[in-house]
Amino acid sequence: MLPSLLHLRMTGIALLMGLFCAFPAPGHAETVLAKYLPKETAADLVTGADGFGPIQSDLAVAPVLKGGQQIGWVFVTSDFVGTTGYSGKPIHTMVAVDQAGVIIGIKLVKHSEPIVLIGIPEAKVKALAASYIGMDLVAEAQSGGKHDLNIISGATVTVMVLDDSILRSGLKVARALGLGGLSPEAVSGPTVEINPDATAATDWMTLEGDGTLRRLSLDVGQVNDAFVALGDPRATAKPETAPADSTFIEMQAALVSVPAIGQALLDKNDQSNLTSWLKPGDQALMIVGKGLFSFKGSGYVRGGIFDRIVLVQDDVSVRFHDRDHKRLGSIAAKGAPDFTEKDLFRIPADSGFDATKPFRIQLLVQRPVGPIDKVFTTFDLAYQLPPKYLRNIAAPVETAAPATSDEAAAQTALWQKIWRDKTAEIIVLAAMLAVLTLVFFFQGIATRNARAFYWFRIGFLTVTLVFLGWYANAQLSVVNLMALFGALVSGFSWQAFLLDPLTFILWFSVAAALLFWGRGAYCGWLCPFGALQELTNKVARALHIPQWTLPWGLHERLWPLKYMIFLGLFGVSLMSIEQAEHYAEIEPFKTAIVLKFVRAWPFVAYVAALLAAGLFVERFYCRYLCPLGAALAIPARLRMFDWLKRYHDCGKPCQTCANECMVQAIHPTGEINPNECVNCLNCQVLYQSKTKCPVVIRQVKRRAAVGSATGQSDASPDLRNHPNVKGTRNV
Repeated sequence: MLPSLLHLRMTGIALLMGLFCAFPAPGHAETVLAKYLPKETAADLVTGADGFGPIQSDLAVAPVLKGGQQIGWVFVTSDFVGTTGYSGKPIHTMVAVDQAGVIIGIKLVKHSEPIVLIGIPEAKVKALAASYIGMDLVAEAQSGGKHDLNIISGATVTVMVLDDSILRSGLKVARALGLGGLSPEAVSGPTVEINPDATAATDWMTLEGDGTLRRLSLDVGQVNDAFVALGDPRATAKPETAPADSTFIEMQAALVSVPAIGQALLDKNDQSNLTSWLKPGDQALMIVGKGLFSFKGSGYVRGGIFDRIVLVQDDVSVRFHDRDHKRLGSIAAKGAPDFTEKDLFRIPADSGFDATKPFRIQLLVQRPVGPIDKVFTTFDLAYQLPPKYLRNIAAPVETAAPATSDEAAAQTALWQKIWRDKTAEIIVLAAMLAVLTLVFFFQGIATRNARAFYWFRIGFLTVTLVFLGWYANAQLSVVNLMALFGALVSGFSWQAFLLDPLTFILWFSVAAALLFWGRGAYCGWLCPFGALQELTNKVARALHIPQWTLPWGLHERLWPLKYMIFLGLFGVSLMSIEQAEHYAEIEPFKTAIVLKFVRAWPFVAYVAALLAAGLFVERFYCRYLCPLGAALAIPARLRMFDWLKRYHDCGKPCQTCANECMVQAIHPTGEINPNECVNCLNCQVLYQSKTKCPVVIRQVKRRAAVGSATGQSDASPDLRNHPNVKGTRNV
């Protein structure tokens, strides 16, 4: 019997680890084109086409046919570039190009972008994709990819990522196939390198004059003329009202990772910080600015990406994230003007950027033309290192290149780099988990002082909401669980979920916690939306908003709703993961936590309704609607320990804990339902309360009476061996 039980436990552990560490794996044997091409009709992609040829064995492209004749090639962008958007996943776009290198068809076939998926009308997305038809990739290669972007209001970053993936993958395919006369870039090594022994002037004026600093200066008149040239009467009707000769923006840039330039422009502290910040192969760009317009804006605070500037070099583009940004304290060069913005941006080593080659910084300027609509135009700041910072190097000895790259090593390097970049966030999360683990293991000590524990819980939930939720977007979702089935079909990969370190750590900790404490360890302490509900309810109580306690019979019949919702989503996911992701919008996490309420009004109204209900019925959504909570409760039945202490008097007749349980997880007869318990530990606070628990009150009185008779007093009863103590009884 014992070996069978042990086997069951170990099987449960294995299932849990597989369940909660499983994510959809992007790596698979076939190309993305092979996955999506059979689902597409040639005529829907290219007007007049009637079929596709076989996919090439050496390149992920296939011929586009018309009347049996080849008229072009089709490919999927994610086979050639790994650009990701807000979701952290590639945007799969199918593109067709003709023999001249002109795009003749395009279709967005798969993406996970939360903003585009739900918040942007489908017509706008189709119009955006159609605007790329006719793009000449040969001209783009010659101009360095300089063209105007058709930005969709509210999805700036997603559109820029989409543009980047189309352009870079298109150029790679055109060069590989020799379309329009393009040829593959030479694979010989560089002929110049940065000269570490170069010197730079120490005054600002000389640095400007010799090209170390490059400037983009725009006045209001120039910007107004640029919007007039767009031909959009809405933009023309709303010009900048400042005088035409007012400085709209003056932006200057320098590549301060070059030792001589960094020494000339940065003070000692900033130089030291820069050295420790940059990893081998990284470069750093200083951008300073002043005027009416900010090159940074405020969007990066919400989305983590600076959407007003992008570095472009040939078919390489670098968009800066908040983790690649540092504020600059002061400028060391003599005679430097006063700037309102002084910032450093890191260019990662794996971006493909070459500091010895020319590049440009593209500035995106927007103009509101309606309540939510904006019109955009771009300006360029060109930059090239002056020759004095470079030196010639010997031509490399040509060696045979390996036939194939080591993809596994590349993926390992990628997730390791991401983990290094997230070191601070990982440390904070690890500290939270360590503290929470200690609280659960030593819950008797932690809950001894009711007031201290109350404020500890408020503080912990605040960190969960602000740090895990709004800052790190580490909100787990039932979508992760549904993705398990996609992973089982396409092949499990550790590399896939290691790309998101906080999510990986959270799921791993949840899997372990389910065996020890059940689902409450996550739902009660580490769920950002759960924390938001509880904190808003605390505010409601402080404002004396009445609290409603549902009759036990009604409550018992409502809590199965979340299990029905989960099973429904599970059933839909068996037919279509994409459709299940749409229905998973019943989870308010994306709107309230990931997008921070910046979304279409129906979604915001839905979340507001849930939070409003939670003002009267604490954790209303957790109790009755949360499919993630239901999914966690099912394997939580395998937990190995009962930690919550109870008395025989609990429920018969005492109802104190049941009345004060925030989610009504305690049955009127005294049993705690582990499927509904969120491990808030309030019942353990009451278990030791000298003012609320009848058992403790009686014991204190008895001890006091004995102490009076013997001349001793002990006001802190030890109830561990009390005959009325019992373990948790589970329903």
